[in-house]
Amino acid sequence: MARVDAEQIDDATLIVSELVTNATRHGRSPCRLRLEVSDERVTVEVFDDSPDQLRLRRPAVDDESGRGLAMVRCLAQRFDVTPVIGGGKRVRAILAI
Repeated sequence: MARVDAEQIDDATLIVSELVTNATRHGRSPCRLRLEVSDERVTVEVFDDSPDQLRLRRPAVDDESGRGLAMVRCLAQRFDVTPVIGGGKRVRAILAI
């Protein structure tokens, strides 16, 4: 198995923090986290029960929030949001190793 370096761990930690925070703050439901590490990638998936879609904001320079999803999109090799059967959504970020 490939070795995950400290920078990749930091990136994955930030992504987990941002996606779980968004799910609990805006999803108005409990969330579930799934992490998978393989030889090629780290996959972070967060599930919530809210049907609301994610909104990318353009925060003002002095805003204290609103940059999380933009950071996740920059750090991830792939980022997607898909509906879940029965309601809710899955937000997934994939980081290359």
